[in-house]
Amino acid sequence: MSLPGGHERKCRGYAARDASGHLTPFEFTRRALGPKDVYFRVYYCGICHTDLHQIRSEWNSSNYPMVPGHEIVGIVDEVGSEVSRFRPGDRVGVGSIVDSCRECDNCRRNEEQYCRKKKTFTYNDQDRDGNATYGGYSDYMVVSERYAFKMPENLPLEAAAPLLVAGITAYSPMKYFQMESGGKNFGVVGLGGVGHMAVKFAKAMGMHVTVISTSPSKEEEAKKHLGADQFLVSRDETQMRAAKGTLDFIIDTVSAPHPADPYLDLLGPNGKFILVGVPPEPMQFYPRGVVAARKIIGGSLTGGTEETQEMLDFCGKHNVVCEIEKIKMDYVNTAMERLAKNDVRYRFVIDCENSFPVHH
Repeated sequence: MSLPGGHERKCRGYAARDASGHLTPFEFTRRALGPKDVYFRVYYCGICHTDLHQIRSEWNSSNYPMVPGHEIVGIVDEVGSEVSRFRPGDRVGVGSIVDSCRECDNCRRNEEQYCRKKKTFTYNDQDRDGNATYGGYSDYMVVSERYAFKMPENLPLEAAAPLLVAGITAYSPMKYFQMESGGKNFGVVGLGGVGHMAVKFAKAMGMHVTVISTSPSKEEEAKKHLGADQFLVSRDETQMRAAKGTLDFIIDTVSAPHPADPYLDLLGPNGKFILVGVPPEPMQFYPRGVVAARKIIGGSLTGGTEETQEMLDFCGKHNVVCEIEKIKMDYVNTAMERLAKNDVRYRFVIDCENSFPVHH
């Protein structure tokens, strides 16, 4: 049972203690429930590629002990006295951000992901009081109501969890760059956690979808299971040449080193090539083709609070969820090893509810 408001809350999770990334049981405290806070039991948490990078300190910004996890869903246990959007028993979700300055122009537009002063990440960060933030590989969460989301009632919680990062990462650039008008030719590079969500969103928006991958073995999956209309093997020069100039939009989800020009060549005039993956080294391209056809190269991080809720409502309306493999917490280190080899279709989701016995 939860403690009455005003007390710090003891929680259990799994944490990495060093750059080996090995996760082990960890006990810690969450802040006391504030008047605008929501306290909830974590039911499921997706494993994002970011988690793998962070626990292994591959971005050189890791603080330990670290409890990862920012695709978090659960059921509200208790709310603060000033909370208006949630009640105990409601479904709730939390993504990659749990606070921001709330005052800058971007925060006032509910684009907290671009906060000019200080956005607070769900884990591996510090909150307003200087305390470490701990993520969703745990049994309970406390979060400000502003950064909590209402999860659609018709979607299974475990399959909806990755929408909080994989989903919004694909959805946000599709909305901002106005890809949702329908009937357009849409391409996605890479068929992983974010890529397969981009396919689902594009189909729900009425677009003709082309998946571009280095793996010929993914063609059947892309077409038969995800509904893609076309599949291109990026290493097949004949296929790529035949498709030159046929796409209006491309979202590139790949974080491994790769050239930009073969994909830019697929775009027709006014085409938009949007990066959501973050390769570890600079990407190069020849400007001539971009200039000659007024193409746009852009990027996108994630979504703010308003857009994330919009995305979740869209998923509820169109019955869009992530393809997942559900695991228990004691399998998490094996899952990380498999994720490093891209051996998952397409998101591991931890069953936190059944990995931690309920507090009494």
